[in-house]
Amino acid sequence: MNAADQHDRARLNRIARQAMVARGLRPDFSLAAKYELGGLQAAGIEGDGRIRDLRGLLWASIDNDDSRDLDQLTVAEELPGGRAKIFVAVADVDTVVEKGTAIDEDARHNTTSVYTAATIFPMLPEKLSTDITSLNPGVDRLAVVVEMVVGADGALADSAIYRAGVHNRAKLAYNRVAAWLEDGAAAPEAVAALSGLEENLRLQNRVAQKMKNLRQTHGALSLETLEARPVFEGDRIDELAVEASNCAKELIADFMIAANGVTARFLAERKFPSLRRVVRTPKRWEAIVEIARRRGFELPERPDPKPLDEFLIKEQAADPLRFPDLSLTVIKLLGNGEYAAIFPGEDAAPGHFGLAVRDYSHSTAPNRRYPDIITQRLLKAALIAESAPYEREEMELLAKHCSKQEDAAKKVERQVGKSAAALLLESQIGAEFDALVTGASPKGTWVRLLDPPVEGKLAQGAAGLDVGDKIRVRLLQTDVEQGFIDFKRI
Repeated sequence: MNAADQHDRARLNRIARQAMVARGLRPDFSLAAKYELGGLQAAGIEGDGRIRDLRGLLWASIDNDDSRDLDQLTVAEELPGGRAKIFVAVADVDTVVEKGTAIDEDARHNTTSVYTAATIFPMLPEKLSTDITSLNPGVDRLAVVVEMVVGADGALADSAIYRAGVHNRAKLAYNRVAAWLEDGAAAPEAVAALSGLEENLRLQNRVAQKMKNLRQTHGALSLETLEARPVFEGDRIDELAVEASNCAKELIADFMIAANGVTARFLAERKFPSLRRVVRTPKRWEAIVEIARRRGFELPERPDPKPLDEFLIKEQAADPLRFPDLSLTVIKLLGNGEYAAIFPGEDAAPGHFGLAVRDYSHSTAPNRRYPDIITQRLLKAALIAESAPYEREEMELLAKHCSKQEDAAKKVERQVGKSAAALLLESQIGAEFDALVTGASPKGTWVRLLDPPVEGKLAQGAAGLDVGDKIRVRLLQTDVEQGFIDFKRI
């Protein structure tokens, strides 16, 4: 590999590290955490009568192609009357990462893994998140299991939470599973090799679709944004690939949404505090109403997710090319998600407007998110009727801190993503592209190229343009360090 090949990744890596520090995030683990790591090993599943042995089930993980930090496994069991039992196993990170240790303090500072175009800054050391606390195939692991009985209509009929030993039988990837389930491609080798797994995954897919359909009747929003991921050839950035949604991603998302709801209600029923994930009723609803009105759709004056979803579905069918930009606008007007500490006997949590659910705690990704470790500790204490491991003041401070750090992490990811896009186009000054206008205000006019899916500023020729206009542009300049891309209208 020559110096030129190393150049792109090295530049982005440096930009990413600088962005982490600038946003108050730590790109490296402390010396104390590194020292502590040497004495850790995976927890055994024997020796505690309260831990169930579910290693015999057909557990499988479905994640991104390159994921190594496996947080959850799923399996299903068919029941009479069109019902099904869904099991979601979540890695028991807390057993290894104890509260107050150096590793825990590092995780508590950043609160999340940061996934940049250049590199990943994991919340936990890789020896943990990709090995000791990862639900890797072929090894026994401790887990917290959420068990859900789902009716023929997709509604949750019953649920339970307990600790168990599990064994991942197959590590699967979203795209391969989706190509098999949706497009009739051959089943992934790991699926074909394990008797019963093919039927089990088809059952999981049917149940997930029922759950999704039910949430949509309650107003869950059908949003779609363009997620462009840099693809490297060696260490040189080669293209930006759009990450499309598919049935395998939706399967896992629907099970995790349901499991997070079960978790929140479980803690509430046991008079425990909880750290909820909330998206409050949008304060800028009137702006969403105006956007819909300009497209010939009338929304009610008071925020209501159900008619909003009807509008989104209509627009997606009518203009799929521009729909991701409409989705992004609506997401911005809905406002950011945040964490809220909820205590027993007090007002209910605001809920999650975009998912149309009232009870929602992040609990299914403890290798990647600190709020999930907090929730796991609360769950385990509630299971054995111990007192909550967090006092009120600490919970309130953690909710604010996790919200703040998550926002910082997203800004780092966006900044490095813009730098990656600028780097990709750096050698194409003067090239022409088809583009859509995605933003028009006194602050400036913004366009998104149709291919590659890169957004930049229209520095010249913006007069008379409005959001949604399709135009031809010429690339004027790029600034990789700042992530700036400037175009001129032809």
